[in-house]
Amino acid sequence: MRVFICEFVTGGGMRRDALPASLAREGLLMRDALARDFSDLPGVEAVVTYDDRLPPPRGAESVAVEAEQDCWATWAALAGATDLACIVAPETDGVLERLWRLCDAAGARVLGPDLAAIQISASKRRTAERLLEHGVPTPAVWRPDSLPAGEAGPFVSKPDDGAGCGSTRFWTDRPAPGALAPGHIVQRHQPGAAASLTCLGAGGSVSVLAANEQHVAIRDGVFRFDGLTVGAVPADREVDALAQRVWRAVPGLQGFFGIDLVLGPQGATVIEINPRVTTAYAGLREALGLNPAGLLGLSAEASLSGEVLRPVEIAL
Repeated sequence: MRVFICEFVTGGGMRRDALPASLAREGLLMRDALARDFSDLPGVEAVVTYDDRLPPPRGAESVAVEAEQDCWATWAALAGATDLACIVAPETDGVLERLWRLCDAAGARVLGPDLAAIQISASKRRTAERLLEHGVPTPAVWRPDSLPAGEAGPFVSKPDDGAGCGSTRFWTDRPAPGALAPGHIVQRHQPGAAASLTCLGAGGSVSVLAANEQHVAIRDGVFRFDGLTVGAVPADREVDALAQRVWRAVPGLQGFFGIDLVLGPQGATVIEINPRVTTAYAGLREALGLNPAGLLGLSAEASLSGEVLRPVEIAL
């Protein structure tokens, strides 16, 4: 069995652009962990693409993407020669959806959320609407020009289809008219501790593999993601019940996916869903003491114990 692993940033998706150091570091952490874990499964061969400005992963077959190459054509050819695909890409501008469609059209089954789940989760507005319909605690979403007059700050703004913290801003009061580009949304800021859940949808159910502390700071009005500690938050009944409610609200969340939360005085609030592998995956094997890829049903070697053995720090 062959698995095509494509992490967009380090896999050639930015080969014709300057490669941001922070995104490259996160991408390499995820890419190398996935390549290692799939390659370690009995009977599984992994093939990975890599931007030729970066080192290839160890222990897996790799294909370089050079500046003059069409990365999408390279990915399509590799997906067509494999059975399965594990893809990691930003939701921005529909990139994750496009990569999912490419793999599906090439005949490689994607090990992750399905197309419908990606389309909902990629939009902060659609995600909030779906979660609120199902009674999941999450902040309301407004367009900048439709923020109700009675709403008081502070607020948070972000692109509706954005990924990561880079374009997320903090406002003590409502943004001035014209301060935000088209396609941005506004939410009320949620006080509390930033956290995330690393989840696995498989076999008709969802499991919380780890609940993580996120290291997020606000500098000059912009949110910065400085890393996380995998497994630092107790995965108690409340956390598990919240993951179940999110999973039921958005059908198709299968394979690995993430849920971003704020843990406040009144409980947990869902901020967004990441319909793909997230940075936390890089510390998951060490935290759980097992190969997470084995939980996808590709082999019989891994079974979930239900507890984190030790927290793992990932600094960025």
